[in-house]
Amino acid sequence: MSPTTTEDQQRRALAFRELHAGPGAFVIPNAWDAGTARLLTGLGFAALATTSGGLAFSLGRGDGANLVTRDEALANARALVAASHLPVSADLESGYGEDPEQVAETIRLAAASGVVGGSIEDATGDPDEPLHPFAEAVARVRAAVLAARELDFPFTVTARAENFLYGKPDLDDTIRRLQAFEAAGADVLFAPGLPDAESVRAVCSAVSQPVNVLVAGPLLELTVDQLTELGARRISLGSGLSRLALTSTVNAARTIQHTGTFAPIAEALPYGTVNALLS
Repeated sequence: MSPTTTEDQQRRALAFRELHAGPGAFVIPNAWDAGTARLLTGLGFAALATTSGGLAFSLGRGDGANLVTRDEALANARALVAASHLPVSADLESGYGEDPEQVAETIRLAAASGVVGGSIEDATGDPDEPLHPFAEAVARVRAAVLAARELDFPFTVTARAENFLYGKPDLDDTIRRLQAFEAAGADVLFAPGLPDAESVRAVCSAVSQPVNVLVAGPLLELTVDQLTELGARRISLGSGLSRLALTSTVNAARTIQHTGTFAPIAEALPYGTVNALLS
């Protein structure tokens, strides 16, 4: 596809906003390169998201430790936008900056890459101090929102409370942060790592803006309909699909290495099928 135009970005942005209006939840799969973006588009999803984990793994790096630069993340976002006609939302980690103005600049640069939304989390990437203090986290979200409102299209800001991913499984503090992010103007709220259906229900009922739910761990046992009933409006997969692809590769490679047989390759999609899906 050709690079996005102003009119095209406006179209994608409005379509993305409409998806959050319900009545049910929609699944936004996370692609990690142009090929997976094109593949997921062809399978009929309504929107795509990037994944910091999937991108880091594809670059041979670990996730969550500030090992992927802003330039690399935005180049990945541009590749996804160019590969699909769908709205794309970017995983912008903690905004790639020490202060709110740097977070705001990340939003402006993300918009220039062609995406129509992005998430800002309150994680620091520092294992000794994994979360930004409450007031600082709110200020960073507010800066992101203000930068988004200055754009000439409706950029959807998702604010993430990372407690459950970083060793602080405090539901009350998670909700407190999400409510503050909502008051700061965030369009979507997100608490990755929620452990069960009741915590999903508690988060969704505590805020009035749409809630994104990451399906991982015990939540993988729930369906789209069940998550909708709990109050979710958007369902993301995080690094799940990328890890699934890596799992298949590792398992096949181990079989080949240890047995000298090539049976796992027989389970792969035929060359012609993949070629047709991506052409």
